[in-house]
Amino acid sequence: MKATLRYLARIAGPSGFGSNSTAEQVTQNCSSFLPSGLTALITGGTSGIGAETARVLAKRGVRIVIGARDLKKAMKVRGNIQKESPNAEVILLEIDLSSFCSVQRFCSDFLALDLPLNILINNAGVFSQDLEFSAEKIEMTFATNYLAIMEHVLMLNQNWPIFCMLKK
Repeated sequence: MKATLRYLARIAGPSGFGSNSTAEQVTQNCSSFLPSGLTALITGGTSGIGAETARVLAKRGVRIVIGARDLKKAMKVRGNIQKESPNAEVILLEIDLSSFCSVQRFCSDFLALDLPLNILINNAGVFSQDLEFSAEKIEMTFATNYLAIMEHVLMLNQNWPIFCMLKK
């Protein structure tokens, strides 16, 4: 209860950060101890928290891979990131999390980049009050928010031992 009240009152916790802290504030001193060559894979990086996460991580020197359903929006986000951080490496890959075929293609495309996967941020999601179904005839919210993420992680992890050996 006390922690909830502190949160609602926007009082900083033991870390010095609270509910009104920004990503820039939290990561401000991270650049000095972050290893170089980190890669972050972010789904849902074309707006909101995902775009802000991509922007701040790129600013801190992390290579960004944005998995996006709408590549036009992703290109706009990449442009904004590169205006602020001209040396930022931002890679765009198409993914529709409601489609298993798209998830499989995305995983293959990512693995073909031969990059390490250091940070995985599963930020994308959908919610619909209407009953909708994916191409595989699975309820859309369940297919996108749960099954696709599980498939995404399993496909990337299936190759993880080989992937790790290649990086040594």
